[in-house]
Amino acid sequence: MRIHRRRRHGPKKNDIVISYKFNEQIRAPKVRVIDEAGEILGEMRTEEALNLAIERGFDLVEVSPKAEPPVCKFLDYGQFKYQKEKEIRQQKARAKKVEIKGIRLSVKMGQNDFDTRFGQAVKFIEGGDKLKIEVRMRGREKAHGELAIQKVREFIEALQKQYSLAIEQQPKRSGGTVSAVVAKKT
Repeated sequence: MRIHRRRRHGPKKNDIVISYKFNEQIRAPKVRVIDEAGEILGEMRTEEALNLAIERGFDLVEVSPKAEPPVCKFLDYGQFKYQKEKEIRQQKARAKKVEIKGIRLSVKMGQNDFDTRFGQAVKFIEGGDKLKIEVRMRGREKAHGELAIQKVREFIEALQKQYSLAIEQQPKRSGGTVSAVVAKKT
């Protein structure tokens, strides 16, 4: 019999959650108030500020809760929250995610295979990604790890003739593989 456990759905990782205190949620006894035009009205009791905001047709939004006293502004809360979420989405879109792309070589590979892998590596580097160069050794090849390290260095040298590369991880052996990580210098 299958045991079913109820899943608890919270906010998804992709969802943007912004929380600002507004209107009755503000608990500070005094606040520094800025009106809808951006003019500083000074410090006043929270109730007074809230009544003034409602009178003018706005919400009282706490924009800087860590200030002493907290800074509040007369805003349309829905529009303010939407603008903040929009800014965060735009920042995420602009952020470039650097991936590590892999190229696998062989100790006994021919020149044609080498050139093919080189072409792939050039595409990855031009795309702004990091490149992990790996040689897997099988059987008796494991007794000659220096050949694999030499093959990786040879590949890196060929790339360095075209690009200025930063070697983030020198060729090193771990078990039956030799790997190195390189990236284009910025």
